[in-house]
Amino acid sequence: MSGKHYKGQEVSCCIKYFIFGFNIIFWLLGVAFLGIGLWAWSEKGVLSNISSITDLGGFDPVWLFLVVGGVMFILGFAGCIGALRENTFLLKFFSVFLGIIFFLELTTGVLAFVFKDWIKDQLNFFINNNIRAYRDDIDLQNLIDFTQEYWECCGAFGADDWNLNIYFNCTDSNPSREKCGVPFSCCTKDPAEDVINTQCGYDVRAKSDAEQKTYIHVKGCVPQFEKWLQDNLTVVAGIFIGIALLQIFGICLAQNLMSDIEAVRASCGPLCHTITPTYLTLHSSSPCLVRVPPFLPVFAHWFPRNPLP
Repeated sequence: MSGKHYKGQEVSCCIKYFIFGFNIIFWLLGVAFLGIGLWAWSEKGVLSNISSITDLGGFDPVWLFLVVGGVMFILGFAGCIGALRENTFLLKFFSVFLGIIFFLELTTGVLAFVFKDWIKDQLNFFINNNIRAYRDDIDLQNLIDFTQEYWECCGAFGADDWNLNIYFNCTDSNPSREKCGVPFSCCTKDPAEDVINTQCGYDVRAKSDAEQKTYIHVKGCVPQFEKWLQDNLTVVAGIFIGIALLQIFGICLAQNLMSDIEAVRASCGPLCHTITPTYLTLHSSSPCLVRVPPFLPVFAHWFPRNPLP
């Protein structure tokens, strides 16, 4: 291949392809999360009836997959294509978006520490609101059951919180067989039992408090969550610090790559426009020379190299 040769400032290949490789994994994970979320909505018939999104009174766990997947998809796409095409607009978008997420995480952590009581009240409200909608959505039901089993708890602050659910309340007008009961996930587990007894919580709240302790977990999920957080504070803090350092590292790499690109643009002149049909590189002798996969030339039209000032 014939081409122009230029010696001087060059874009760091290590940084460029590290950002590209890391973000393409991030992008694929985002696609997977979005796919799982859309598949779950399809199975529940939400995609065929969009208005049903607002029908659920509680929290739909599918939203978690869609939001996280969407953020990962956008970030991964911007970082991947921005690095590969050396497009400073996409790299700036990647850095700013990642910085905003970092700032929101930091703000949330500080506010959660300062307003502990308010957070506890909001968590109580959130759990009770989802208790009301326990039978309305299978994903929400599975999430509540997993939470109560994992933390060995029942309700937000106790088993009586299940009075908020129309199927489990103790009112005389309740015709449900689950009246004055709790879900099976509240029950204490017998290690000898291989099969889960889904009816173990029936009528249990009609018994005395002393008898209830024999059959179910009487502690609420909010205090159990607080206890779990205190017992695992080092691990939780380590995870959050690791995520924060990873985000800062990504921002620094993107900024470094942008600086390299701007330096090359300022020094290489017309050579910055050198693009052959099958290679994307600053110039033919660059160590960044790389064979482009068949699908990537499409992005050359959507995300061109930065024009000279």
